[in-house]
Amino acid sequence: MDIVADPGVPLVLITRQFNAPRELLFRAYTEPDLIARWLGPPGLTLTVNQLDPRHGGRWRWTHYDSNGKGFAFHGLYHGTPSPERIVQTYEFDLYPGVVYLNTITFEHNDGVTTLRQSTVFPSVEDRDVYVDGGMEVGIRTSMDQLEALVSQL
Repeated sequence: MDIVADPGVPLVLITRQFNAPRELLFRAYTEPDLIARWLGPPGLTLTVNQLDPRHGGRWRWTHYDSNGKGFAFHGLYHGTPSPERIVQTYEFDLYPGVVYLNTITFEHNDGVTTLRQSTVFPSVEDRDVYVDGGMEVGIRTSMDQLEALVSQL
């Protein structure tokens, strides 16, 4: 897996290959019971509060720590999500107004699906808060958990 966060650029790029059809990855991103099984860093559980994967549809989920403290995220879908591409905004409730744009693509070739996620932030400073907040551990763990999930489906 590659994670690129070049200095001075308000962008994070993630690339990971999966030995699974893109339709399975798409399901893992758009079905609440599947999302809850892979998304999030170690030690947290996820509750999908809302998920409406269609153009203009809203999503919201909350990660809970072992003490029951919640960390909520929400956003909107832009365009109709498909097994080729999902575009959505993303906002963390602890940083209201800092909205970033995720574009996730699933490219399938010879039994392997390459997932690419491009996350654009309003500023370099906002991107740096995200990076410095431990995003790499959360992303790597989530991608490993996603790999395990799609291998079971």
